[in-house]
Amino acid sequence: MQDDTLALLPAMAEARDRFMQLVDEVRPELHRYCARMTGSVFDGEDVVQDTLAKAYYALGQMREPPNLKPWLFRIAHNAAMDFLRRYERKNVDVVRDLPDRAELEEVGVDPALVEAALTVFVELPPAQRGAIILKDVLGHSLEEVAVTMETSVGAVKSALFRARANVARAAPSAISQRARSASAQERANLGRYVDLFNDRNWVGLRALLGEESRLDQVSLVQRRVADAGYFDRYAEILKSEDIRAEAGFVDGVPAIAMFRPSSSSVPAYFALLEWTGGRISLIRDFRYVTYIASDARFRPYL
Repeated sequence: MQDDTLALLPAMAEARDRFMQLVDEVRPELHRYCARMTGSVFDGEDVVQDTLAKAYYALGQMREPPNLKPWLFRIAHNAAMDFLRRYERKNVDVVRDLPDRAELEEVGVDPALVEAALTVFVELPPAQRGAIILKDVLGHSLEEVAVTMETSVGAVKSALFRARANVARAAPSAISQRARSASAQERANLGRYVDLFNDRNWVGLRALLGEESRLDQVSLVQRRVADAGYFDRYAEILKSEDIRAEAGFVDGVPAIAMFRPSSSSVPAYFALLEWTGGRISLIRDFRYVTYIASDARFRPYL
């Protein structure tokens, strides 16, 4: 039995790699949608990962290949709605059919909305949120939005009409970045990590790890940090790359921004740390999903 399982692993790894190549082009757009639905680039990436896992499994059960992009968006929409049901406790019923707004203005991608803080969308009911992100931010047609949301074009028009009106009425405070305060201990923990990283003090960084610390290199691998050689690989990476770490807030979450090169003013990617008893219990490194940085708003600690 074990030999048979081992024989399957190379084929499974090859199939996964081919699937990830297949979806590579649409992933940034999926993330743009999921991040705005959840209000966080990190939660949005979790929904993307959930979407891809469900899609990979479902694809293996199909006799005919789907139209990839709309199929992935439909899965992502349902995964985002599941996320909202779990964490927001809001009414997330898909919008019911309502009278059409026959004079609804046809617009394409709205640059102002693309650049807006993610919280501009979080203030909307989920059905309105999905409609305005898909139509006005991502530029999908009304028919494509209806397919993604599994509803009618008329229902999409109504949700979109209301969403635009709500956004237009939003107070400036409603679209500003939310940021919770970080405790003195959180600031000290992240500051210590950043200082050690920028000093290339790998021994000091390893000393911060808890006995059962875990590593999640998002979209790549999950394992125990102690077994991963994580800092050894960073030592090798930094022989050819110039990377600087800085602590601050990303979408209101205390995080570490990685700047590449160190002189850059725009983060290239992020890392999240969880602590237990003064030691690191989890590192989430987003180095391999750099597209999330384009949607994030980083604010350094003052």
